[in-house]
Amino acid sequence: MDRRIALGLMAAGGLSGMVGGMRPVWAQTAAGETADLAPELLQDFTMGDPNAPIKVTEYASFTCPHCADFHTDVFKELKANYIDTGKVFFTYREVYFDGIGLWAAMLARCAGPERYFGFVDTYYSARDSWLSDRDPAVIADNLRRIGRVSGMSNDSIEACLQNKPLAEALVAAYQKNSAADGIEGTPSFIIDGERHSNMAYKAFATLLDAKLAAK
Repeated sequence: MDRRIALGLMAAGGLSGMVGGMRPVWAQTAAGETADLAPELLQDFTMGDPNAPIKVTEYASFTCPHCADFHTDVFKELKANYIDTGKVFFTYREVYFDGIGLWAAMLARCAGPERYFGFVDTYYSARDSWLSDRDPAVIADNLRRIGRVSGMSNDSIEACLQNKPLAEALVAAYQKNSAADGIEGTPSFIIDGERHSNMAYKAFATLLDAKLAAK
């Protein structure tokens, strides 16, 4: 897993070099700048009532096809029936198996907390569109387009995509959290402290109902 993260960062660094044809800002940042990052750029993003009886944390990658299937086929029902009804407090955590996934996460975070889950929905529902080309430069432009549609300025997009301290801080947090929770694949779920792999809605609902009944 560490090797895949390293490869992802290398890919992300390559993308940063394409920004505006300029020397990557990543090459210009000094050590210790991570401490200057706004807290909202590094926070966990959540849905639902923090006092809900069940806590669910999803680990997922924006480039993972199984994660896209989960969010298009399962998550809407899960949200409507368990999160919105106060039964589940949901936390979403990004997994960085590649540079593109890291890049997408950075852009979603830079857009602001109120727009974060809109980016998540777009990444998964339009996955076949923005990831349709294997050329990293084309994918980077697709991400820029998503950012502009959301209301981000070109300057804020470029600054975000070249933010090395943010990238490093996100990867460090991912490494710490995934190691603590034993995450090896995506999507994975921590449900009241227990790790579970991907599952269909019926299986998810059955598991949650059993936990609710035992509370």
